[in-house]
Parts: sequence; structure tokens; C-alpha cells
Amino acid sequence: MTDPEEGEEEPRHEGNGSGDGGSTRAQPMRAYVLHPDIRTDRSRRLPEHRLAEAVALAAALPEMEILGSEIVRLPRAQPGLLFGTGKVEELKQKLHALDVGLVLVDGPVSPVQQRNLEKEWGVKLLDRTGLILEIFADRARTREGVLQVELAALSYQRTRLVRAWTHLERQRGGFGFVGGPGETQIEADRRAIDEQVIRIRRQLEKVVKTRELHRASRRKVPFPIVALVGYTNAGKSTLFNRATGAEVLAKDMLFATLDPTMRGVTLPSGRKIILSDTVGFISDLPTQLVAAFRATLEEVLEADLILHVRDIAHPETAEQAADVAEILQSLGVKGGTPQFEIWNKLDLVESPAHEALMAQAARSDHVFALSALTGEGLDRLLDAVSATFDEEKTERTLTLGYADGRRRAWLHQEGVVTSEDQTDEGYRLSVRWTARQEKRYRDL
Repeated sequence: MTDPEEGEEEPRHEGNGSGDGGSTRAQPMRAYVLHPDIRTDRSRRLPEHRLAEAVALAAALPEMEILGSEIVRLPRAQPGLLFGTGKVEELKQKLHALDVGLVLVDGPVSPVQQRNLEKEWGVKLLDRTGLILEIFADRARTREGVLQVELAALSYQRTRLVRAWTHLERQRGGFGFVGGPGETQIEADRRAIDEQVIRIRRQLEKVVKTRELHRASRRKVPFPIVALVGYTNAGKSTLFNRATGAEVLAKDMLFATLDPTMRGVTLPSGRKIILSDTVGFISDLPTQLVAAFRATLEEVLEADLILHVRDIAHPETAEQAADVAEILQSLGVKGGTPQFEIWNKLDLVESPAHEALMAQAARSDHVFALSALTGEGLDRLLDAVSATFDEEKTERTLTLGYADGRRRAWLHQEGVVTSEDQTDEGYRLSVRWTARQEKRYRDL
């Protein structure tokens, strides 16, 4: 196994997938993407869209050549091989004909399944978690981001090591998964991983303390923090660049941004804010990464306003929005933090749907349809952001009956509820709102 000291400062990909683990990749990795559509799984998303997302994830890795992809429909997952023996043989012939070196399975694959499939097919195999970890390892740039990714990768490796009871393949290119072989004893591997985890956590504690000092300094500056959140590739960085004039990496690919970026912005009204660009969310985000990137997302927890950026042109924009809402809730984002919903990529929507979206957004105080690429609709958003911090807010206690669900839903949608208790008669809510929001509530 790689010595625990290696790769701490520069854990970048160096392996070429051929086993040498040291030279720069000269040839693209030839990959094939599979999405297991298991009948017993209950997903709100269509398998065709999930496969397309998996292909986009694979394409986000440098020098990856996608030779093909397909959906494999299964009544249930087989414990030993995931797929049935007939399908395994059919795929084996296809993979050999295409000269595939790497198979990407969009879903969880147990260590035993991975070992057996690699043996059957004679290829390397990555599941969804491993693929996302690879992307994060390739993209992280800040010291904290690098450490967090390495910690997540080690946690993933250790879990698979314990469950597989087989050799741990050499950490490829620092700690990647696409690389060559090498065997060590399982106990030595586990001990080495544990020692490295302890060392990384100590380093992270120092980095987190530094970030806390920076946050404490920002708290002394009387500028509100506005955080951009959203599904990966929703256009957050493009919007960030448009609003700030910065040049944050903004590409049409998944996870183009991993490390948080903050800039001061002077709005057209003259009000100054701090705008924060954050890592994009994704469905089935590996639990290791949710925990590891919690510190990175603390800007969201401390934000005075959250802008939820949606790719309104995506066929599953509603499902993506639901995934983002679940992750925000799991992170502990308070319900009282105001949120705006940004319907981005309006330039990709054709008439008459374009006009319909604009009209629908115009009827709401917290929904904004725009194109970060062209700037259409941006002025209305910036004016609303400024007005949010200009308007005086008051606190009220409201009592609603169980039958008054419409008003309760509106209050939560507006993000004005700071606390809620259930009583025998209904709900008692504490709200913090502007005079304009109170008037709209009375008119419901």
C-alpha cells in the first residue's frame, strides 16, 4: 500500500490505469457505463435520465473515452455478481469486443460484487460512489478541499476493505481507484488507513480553525452573505461570474466547482453583499462526502439569503430541486433563512414555454426566471436581493387550524417561519416577515 505520508500535499491523479501508478496518462481510459434499473428500487427519477447523468459524470473525468452505455433492467440485485449470469456473459463479450478497460456502474456495488465482476470481465470497475470520489479528487484545489476528499476516499476504501476480506489494491495516483494492482496484508492496510485518517483529521482541524477566524472577521463586516446552492451543473458559477465579474471555472460539466468561492458584490442599489459559490449537489451523494464537505458548506448554514439555482431546462428539474432540498435539510439549514428560487438557463427554453416561465415567476416574490449566460432577468433578481436586506422585518406569532393548510404552506414557501409547534387545535407558528409579506398573507 502507498505509504501514508505520500500524496498529502499533492494528491493528484498520476496513474495511467496500466499498473505503473507513476507516469502521466498518455492514453484515454476506455470506459463503458451501466445503469442497473432494479425493480425493487423506488426512485423518483427515470432510468434514462439517470443513465444520462452517469455518462455526464464519467465525461467529467479527464481523458475518459466513453465507448457506450446502457440500462440493465433487473428484477433484483444478485448478491454475488449484481447481474444474472447470462447478462454477465453477454456484457463480457461486448466489453471485450470494444476493448473496454473500465466499467462504471451507476449505483452501489458491494466489494464482493466488484471483485467477482472484475474477475469475470477482466476490467477495472467503479461504482457511483467511487466515480464521484474520483471526480472530487481531480477537482479539489484548496488545502481544505484536498484534505476532505482524501478523508472521504480513505473512509470509502476502509469500508470496502473490511467487507471484502481481500487485498486492497494499491492507492492509485495518491488515492484514486482507476489504476494498477499491488497486494498487502489486510491488517496492515487497515492500520495504515486508520493512521492516515487520524493525521488528516488533525490537519483539517487546523484548517477549520483558520476558516472560523475568517468567518469571525466577516461577521464584523456589516455585509449580508448570499449563498448560491443547487444541483451540479445548474449554472451557479456562471451566475456567480455574471454578478461579480469574477472568473470562476464555469463549464457545461458536472462538478465544475468544488471549492467555495466568495466575492464582495455591490448591487445596482449600492448595497454591498458577499456572494458565495458552493459545490453542486447530486442525487445519491456519497455519505462520506456529505460528512467531509460539511465545513465547506458552512457558508450556506450562516447565509442571510440562499439562492437555489435550478436548471429549468433540464427534463428532471423538479426531481433535482427535491434532491437539493433534502440535502439542505440534512445539513441543518434553518427554515427561517430566506430562500429565492432561481430558474436558470432560460436561454435554452423555447417559446411559448419561455414566456410562460417568465410570467409564472413574475407572479412570485421568491421565484426568478433568468439566464445567467445572457443576463436576461438578472436585474429583477439583484433588485429583489437588495430589497430583502432593505426592508424592515417584524416578528409575529400566528395560530392556524389544521384545515388552513394553504396559508401554512405559503408561510413555509416564503421562508418566514422561524419555529412551529403543533397544538390540539392546529399549529402555532413564529414568523419573521416584511410588511409586504404580511400584507400578501392577509390577502390569501
